[in-house]
Amino acid sequence: MSDRDDSSFDPKTWVVRRPSESAAMRDSEPSFDVRSWGTGAAAPPTPPSPPPAATTVRLHDPFFASAEGRRQALGFVAGALLFLTGAAVAFVSREQPRGATQAKATKALAGTPERLSSRRTLVLAGAAEIEGTLRSAGVATSEAAEAARQAVGALGQQSGEIRLIFDLDTVGTGVRLIAIEATRSDGGGIVLSRLGDGRFAAKRLSAALKTRLTVVRGEMDSESFYSSAVAAGVTDSLISDFANAFSFDFDMQREVAPGDIFEAAFEQAYNPVGEAVGVPRLVYVSLRTSTKSRALYRFTPAGERDSGWFDGNGFSTVRSLMRTPVDSARITSQFGMRTHPILGYQKMHRGTDFAAPTGTPIFASGSATVDFAGPKGANGNFVRLRHENGWQTLYLHMNRILPGVVAGARVAQGQQIGEVGTTGRSTGPHLHYEVHVEGQPIDPLSIETGAGKSLSDDMLAAFRKERDRVDAQRARSGG
Repeated sequence: MSDRDDSSFDPKTWVVRRPSESAAMRDSEPSFDVRSWGTGAAAPPTPPSPPPAATTVRLHDPFFASAEGRRQALGFVAGALLFLTGAAVAFVSREQPRGATQAKATKALAGTPERLSSRRTLVLAGAAEIEGTLRSAGVATSEAAEAARQAVGALGQQSGEIRLIFDLDTVGTGVRLIAIEATRSDGGGIVLSRLGDGRFAAKRLSAALKTRLTVVRGEMDSESFYSSAVAAGVTDSLISDFANAFSFDFDMQREVAPGDIFEAAFEQAYNPVGEAVGVPRLVYVSLRTSTKSRALYRFTPAGERDSGWFDGNGFSTVRSLMRTPVDSARITSQFGMRTHPILGYQKMHRGTDFAAPTGTPIFASGSATVDFAGPKGANGNFVRLRHENGWQTLYLHMNRILPGVVAGARVAQGQQIGEVGTTGRSTGPHLHYEVHVEGQPIDPLSIETGAGKSLSDDMLAAFRKERDRVDAQRARSGG
């Protein structure tokens, strides 16, 4: 053995093969050179050779024969084993706390019910539905009843449609009401919030409406006032009101022609989110024909429940009777002798026939008491009104009579009492209208309506203030 130390830390040298074995295995054993990995397909496979004889560790080989070599080899092996043991212990020590923590957390969560929060927004037909809605959502009966009691107290039983927003906490199988907001369409309502002691704190919400005035102008077309008004932008629900305002001054069938000019101003309330609340209200109307012009303002005198129409000087439009008790109808038969369309012979026609589509509103031509209301032979559905001056007005062939129009009931001038129809002896939908004075029929179109009443001095001042307000807003809109 030479003085050069041949001991090696290359593990391949620890087992020494015979020269013949080393030569035979040189080409087949795996290479430790990374450049040779994956290149096994470069050469065709060699035929298998017989398994070599068992490798023998020879202690008389030079490396192991050296005491220093044996100590170094054993030291290396012991170090490697110590390193691997330490790594395993470190890995186990590192993983064990995490597993223990997860186990503890899982055990803790298993005993804590999951808490979920939710918010629901609904539109209800009225405040009376609040309690049932909350109970359907899982709220305890007592909580739902208490919340509903306070909400109904703020909204009123006749609240109309409401918006309901409520917050819930769900813990396990239990549902807890946290807060509730219930508002009417005008923005008024109530907010209930749960306090720490379980009671609800209430906060009233005031209505926050803003009113806007809209002015529309148009020209009569060749079809009808209805189509003209709709084309100009008059809200559908206001057209009858517009026609009624002029029912004492214009015969809408005979005195209004294409090219005549009209104007309407109406107010609409809006809530804080910009939604229209309630119905629009007509406050000003005007109509100019080739022969006359009228401008009217809506006003409610103090102490009176109903509003009326007044000209710019404060004179009421109300006369003894309205000229036409039905909207947008055409006269098909006037008062006097005629050949009866069904019976075929000459017969006195005791009234005026107004043709209109079935369902067209019919109005009381003056304030009166209902004398009769119901079906009556050839008259069909029939209403007879008795007015304060003793006159009577008769309405025949109605499609239906409105609820509440019964014998003994009071009706106001311009109040709807029924709808146009073709019941009884009739050839088509129309209103047969009669006026009786001292029990005798007279021509309805011959009645002088007279002059309207003026307001008292106190009411006249209030009227002028309202008139000026409307005119100022019309002016801002270009009126």
